[in-house]
Amino acid sequence: MRQVTTRTVAPPEPTRADLDNIIRELESSWTAKLTVRRRSKEDAGFRQVYVSLDGERIAVLCAGEEVTKEVRPGTHRLRVHNTLHWRTADFTVAVGEHASFNAINRPGWLTFSVLAFFLGTNLLFLSLEREQLHG
Repeated sequence: MRQVTTRTVAPPEPTRADLDNIIRELESSWTAKLTVRRRSKEDAGFRQVYVSLDGERIAVLCAGEEVTKEVRPGTHRLRVHNTLHWRTADFTVAVGEHASFNAINRPGWLTFSVLAFFLGTNLLFLSLEREQLHG
C-alpha cells in the first residue's frame, strides 16, 4: 500500500510594494468631513454664497442651507464668495474629524441705501468663521 503525503506550502512573504499597496488602500478608506453652513442670525438672508474646496465648486448656498462633504484627511483650501467678496480658509482635518464653517453675508451700513439701489447691488460683506464642534 502506498502512503500519500501532503505538503503544505506557505504563501510567499509579502514584498515591500505589496505592503505599501495595502497601506494605500487602507488610507484611501479613511475619511473626514467638512460642513459649510449659512444659518447665522446675522446673515442678511439674500445673495448666494459659492463654496469651493481645493479648486472644485461643491455648492451654492442660499440663506439657511448647508453642505456636508466627505474629504480626505490632510490640508485643504476652502474658498467662498458672494461675487463681491472672497474669503479663504486653509485647514487641516484628521481621520474622523469634522471641520465646520459658517459663511455669513453681513449687511453693511450702505446695504439698503440709495447708492446701493443705483449700483444695482446690495453691499454685503462676507465672513467665514470656523465653528468649534462639541461632542
